[in-house]
Amino acid sequence: MTTLADVLAAAERIRGHVHRTPVLTSRSLDAELGASVFCKCENLQKVGAFKARGACNAVLSLDAATAARGVVTHSSGNHAAALAYAAAVRGIPCAVVMPETAPAVKVAAVRGYGAEIRFCRPAEREAVCAALQQERGAHLVHPFADPAVIAGQGTAALELLEQVPELDLVITPVGGGGLCAGTAVAVRALRPTAEVLAAEPLAVDDAARSLATGVRQPRVDNPQTWADCLLTALGEPNFRLLQQHGVRVVTVGEQAMVDAARFCLERMKIVVEPGSATVLAALRALGGAIRGRRIGAILSGGNTDFAWLR
Repeated sequence: MTTLADVLAAAERIRGHVHRTPVLTSRSLDAELGASVFCKCENLQKVGAFKARGACNAVLSLDAATAARGVVTHSSGNHAAALAYAAAVRGIPCAVVMPETAPAVKVAAVRGYGAEIRFCRPAEREAVCAALQQERGAHLVHPFADPAVIAGQGTAALELLEQVPELDLVITPVGGGGLCAGTAVAVRALRPTAEVLAAEPLAVDDAARSLATGVRQPRVDNPQTWADCLLTALGEPNFRLLQQHGVRVVTVGEQAMVDAARFCLERMKIVVEPGSATVLAALRALGGAIRGRRIGAILSGGNTDFAWLR
């Protein structure tokens, strides 16, 4: 199980390869919620998402012989770009399996970092990736169910707690659970009185159902959602960490998520993808329950083609 020591080691390992992202506030948002919200802008991270943290930690952790064989993964976009970036940093080959439905902007980013792409149907990405891994003899860097990835993602919360002390609540989006699990590890160790929440689209609510039932649930088949970055099922180690640290999931509808992404664009002057905006949508849904609290909200990424605006 990932610990604070792993997160601290990851922070040292990736230093110089990722940004220490800023924390922004909005008087309009604070007035609306009656709370103080501090937005950790991972949309301004390398590759446009927090995924650079976990991918860099995983790749830089590999021994020389393993790294020389290259790395592979499957991803709808952000982790693919992050692994391609991390592989380029270390100078090793990278191949990624992406669903044929992946946004063009994310496909272009992966290619821009020099990775090879193999497309597949959305439900076949793990099987195609396994075949590609066997074919190449490469090392699999899983998008979220990897201890090194989880530890790397936890460095975002580590920075947030350094930048804004005495938070009462920290909220992240949840898909596979790498960011949320890493955040829970860091927050529980350094700010044990703070609550940790996960924001999830109602259309892909497997994390909410998993924590409610105590049994990890399968991903939703063919979901209709703008949150392409949150389509993956909750990982097994991620699920156990969320359970261990008492994370609670708040689900949000599509319109609430899009409205939150538009708010970020129009009022905060920053670009976030709809899946990232789930955190603000969830805070709005909580209403009076968060009044008067100091809240850290991790805006996970900003890679979008703006189709949701149309």
